[in-house]
Amino acid sequence: MSAVVESDRASPSQRIALLARGEMERCLLWHQGRRVTAREFLAEVVALADQLPSSRYAVNLCADRYRFLVAFSAAMVAGKTNLLPASRAPQAIAEVMRVYGDSFALADDALDAPPPRLFAPRQSRHGDKAAVAMPQIAAGQTVAIGFTSGSTGQPKANPKTWSGFCASTALNAALLCAEPAPNIVATVPPQHMYGLELSVLLPLRSAAAIHSGQPFFPADIAQALREVPAPRLLVTTPVHLRALLREAPDLPPLDAIVCATAPLDAQLARTAEARYGTRLIEVFGSTETCVIASRRTAHASAWSLYDGISLQPQPDGTLVEAAHFAAPTPLQDIVELLPSQQFILCGRNGDLLEIAGKRASLGELNRRLLAIAGVEDGVVFALDAAANGVGRVAALVVAPTLHESDILAQLRLALDPVFLPRPLRRVPALPRNAAGKLPREALLEALRKA
Repeated sequence: MSAVVESDRASPSQRIALLARGEMERCLLWHQGRRVTAREFLAEVVALADQLPSSRYAVNLCADRYRFLVAFSAAMVAGKTNLLPASRAPQAIAEVMRVYGDSFALADDALDAPPPRLFAPRQSRHGDKAAVAMPQIAAGQTVAIGFTSGSTGQPKANPKTWSGFCASTALNAALLCAEPAPNIVATVPPQHMYGLELSVLLPLRSAAAIHSGQPFFPADIAQALREVPAPRLLVTTPVHLRALLREAPDLPPLDAIVCATAPLDAQLARTAEARYGTRLIEVFGSTETCVIASRRTAHASAWSLYDGISLQPQPDGTLVEAAHFAAPTPLQDIVELLPSQQFILCGRNGDLLEIAGKRASLGELNRRLLAIAGVEDGVVFALDAAANGVGRVAALVVAPTLHESDILAQLRLALDPVFLPRPLRRVPALPRNAAGKLPREALLEALRKA
């Protein structure tokens, strides 16, 4: 069948965009070693859309990326809005469903604490192979509400329209989807905006295909990559990348590695490029804006903005503007603009510390901590200001072979004494969520228990 072509002849308020692009017989997913075509996938989407409850909102808790993709797309086809909690923790799910009362939840596995109004769809094997019409989504439809991770406070809701997703995905495709289109393996969950953009929307709106798993351990990542043909694109995080390099599994040839969710050290990027003989692309974005810039971190410190994106520095952050944004979007990030659509990221407004009249950034403190030999993972974070107005920083560190005094001694060589983290506690693991982020409340709780 020939490729389906979209049309913009309708007025902006009536304009539609197709659910998926490309040939109906193209591979959209690799699921349990099987090639799933766009036609088979769309048949499952349409079948599930007919089953969904009448509620307006769908909380998509599916862990398998294939089942997530089907449920996410079916909700859109049925005119519903996907709710994407920052985590699958029962408390986060309950809070979202409390705020959005006209909602139901979908899950593909047993949950320890099932939420109310849990809908169990009747799952077909891989859809009816009979002819299916390409679903069309109203461009202005709010298809998802993503929630920030809570790493700087309480999660915030960010509604997303289908036209906005289509526009931002086209920019990601221009960066990552050269011919032949890549087969993607992602270690990040589809509920997180970075995971949604590169492992859900990119396969839907480009010629790329996605592996349905969510490998976590290095051996599992290597196996998932071997299960898809070249060219291969690994979508991951600095945490997973450090684990890969530490355990050093053999990987099949990679067209590129894409990294996000936390700052990536340039030396780590150089080591990864040399070890795997590929390019490492770091992308910059947020739940509020989606991806807006990229860089080859091993070779450049400056970020290159996507076409059509502009930044306006503000005293307390940055305004991001784009044609597909409903309005300029504020971020807490402090930037320095450079020529040729480039910028330097100076840190987040909330990351700038002033203690005893001296200034530093949490980003720099974390870079120094992670550079210590023997530190496998770690984080420096600000505690609430003391009663006298003097702020303090604390640290949690994964370093099985080091004592806390050894780590502090190394930090003392690099930092002003006022920025030494006190307390500094060794822990078996950091309380990272599925996206590799560290919610502030989880850090404080881990510090209390350490």
